[in-house]
Amino acid sequence: MNQRPASGGTPLVPVASLEEFFRDSVDAALAANHVTVERDTSHYVVRLLTLFARADACYAAGDGARHRPLALMLADALDAPGSEERAVALQRLGDMSLFTAGFFAEALRDRSVGLDYYVNMGGSAYRSLACSGHASPRLQALAAIFAELAAKFISMVDVLHEVRDSARGATDHDILRLYETWLHTGSPRAGRLLRQIGIEPSQQARTPWAH
Repeated sequence: MNQRPASGGTPLVPVASLEEFFRDSVDAALAANHVTVERDTSHYVVRLLTLFARADACYAAGDGARHRPLALMLADALDAPGSEERAVALQRLGDMSLFTAGFFAEALRDRSVGLDYYVNMGGSAYRSLACSGHASPRLQALAAIFAELAAKFISMVDVLHEVRDSARGATDHDILRLYETWLHTGSPRAGRLLRQIGIEPSQQARTPWAH
């Protein structure tokens, strides 16, 4: 099969499926960032990316072409009539937070809430799900995955940053964006990239809400 150059001149590498592309990309990004997760957790993230690659999967029914705010998604979970409905709403909140923080961090700079808000909301949603395993067999099967995503949320955001940049073929990084990301989240990847270009992040500069 011939490779067709993309608009930037980079050859397109044929893959059997979008899921295979994301699996290879996530595996490479995990290794590059020295992040270790269980295979089930990696598979969950790959499936999430494959689903969200379809634009309409990012929007809840009734929201049209508009992203439903995280606060309203949390309200959906709190107002859910049953434990399974609550779990579905929390899972969507966690998934959307992880995807947005990983792929659209730059866009969050122009919003009233920043990257740290998505990190906190997503991590809390997954943490709640991990503690709700007794509610249903489905949640029990996923509890360990949600617990690991909650514990390693910032690391997984770094992994998705790596996936995004490798898909773009990016080789340069916005220093201010990297430093801002490190200040707000303590991202190990942002810190590592800053050190590679000669900037040593200072703990004293960290914002009070970073963790």
